[in-house]
Parts: sequence; C-alpha cells; structure tokens
Amino acid sequence: MSVQKLAVFDCDGTLVDGQADICDTMESAFERAKLPQPSRNDVRRIVGLSLPVAVRRLAPEVDEDDVKNVVEFYKAAYFARREEGLLHEPLYDGILELLGTLRDAGWQLAVATGKSDRGLEAVLAAHNIRDHFVSLQTADRHPSKPHPAMLEAALFEAGAQPANAVMIGDTTFDIIMAREANIRSIGVAWGYHEPQELSDAGAESVAAHVAELERLL
Repeated sequence: MSVQKLAVFDCDGTLVDGQADICDTMESAFERAKLPQPSRNDVRRIVGLSLPVAVRRLAPEVDEDDVKNVVEFYKAAYFARREEGLLHEPLYDGILELLGTLRDAGWQLAVATGKSDRGLEAVLAAHNIRDHFVSLQTADRHPSKPHPAMLEAALFEAGAQPANAVMIGDTTFDIIMAREANIRSIGVAWGYHEPQELSDAGAESVAAHVAELERLL
C-alpha cells in the first residue's frame, strides 16, 4: 500500500492575502456594535482563530452579548462585501503553481482554517482550486485553533497517518495545533505572525517564500 502524504494549509495569511478586508470588516463590526475599534495590528494578531474567540481576545472587557453582536455584524458585513464584489483575497504569488506541483507529486491536500464553510468555499471557487483539496476543515464544525480537531478530521478524511502529514501556516495557532495533533509543521513568513514566533512555537522550519516552501516539502 502506498503512503498517503498529506499537506494541510491554513487559508488567510498562507494561501490568500485578505488582510485589508479582514481589518476593514472588523472595524465596521465594532463600530456598528458601538464599541471602541481595535488597532489593525491587534486584528492581524487574531487572524486564524474562530470568530467568537478572536472577538473575545480583541475585547476582553465586553459582555457576551456584545461579543455575539460583533460576530454577527462581522459575518453580515463580510458576506455583503463578497456579494457586492468588494472582497480582494488574492492567492499569494506562486501558491497556485505549488498546489499543482504537490498534487502531481502524489500529495493529498487539505485546508484547516478559522473561516466559515461558506467563506472558504467562496475563496476556493473564486480561484478555481476547490478540486485540489480532499478535505476542508473550518470553524463551523470544530473548536477554534489551536485545538487539534481540524487536523484530526483532515487526517481521517485523507486516510493519512500523523507521521506522513504536515501543517503549513502563518500563525502560532497553526503551529501549536500541529504539535497537539502530533504532526510536523512548516511556518510561512508572509502572513500574520513573525518567523521567530513560529519557530519558538515549534515550527520545523519557516519558509521565506513559496519556492522555499516547495523545497521544504
């Protein structure tokens, strides 16, 4: 029986660059909830977490009703931006080619993201890459990163063993999640957390660019 190699990618900050949309939408959600807006740097720091967990980190002093309001306002605003064609979530340079190269080399590919099912499907459809992936794991069906549930589900769906899998992500949440699932991890330097943070969290290596990520894989 052939070994099933599995590469699991985070989405925002790893596959696509949606920083401006995330920051703009979060500011809009806090404004609509009549709460002080978080700094853009603080918003960048929580990308990758499930939305309720992210909002709680951004506003630890508010009550649960306020958290729920911000979450709902964010979802509504983000969906409206997508429907109006205002979202700009480009693939990072070289990612499309990397996915094709890995698939041709026999890798199975998956995504583990703090996005919703709807949000992830929309991104993959926009770039016509849905069929590259055998498993899609989102915040709709799992606890927030760094809980390992997303990776455990991806391993199960791909029929892969932890020893033959790798998590690729841009935040410490991705790296810790991989550690909790007993799989190796590779960080990427073009996302939301600093390379040294990724290394300190346990990343096997940190790729400075996509060509280096391909070599590391």
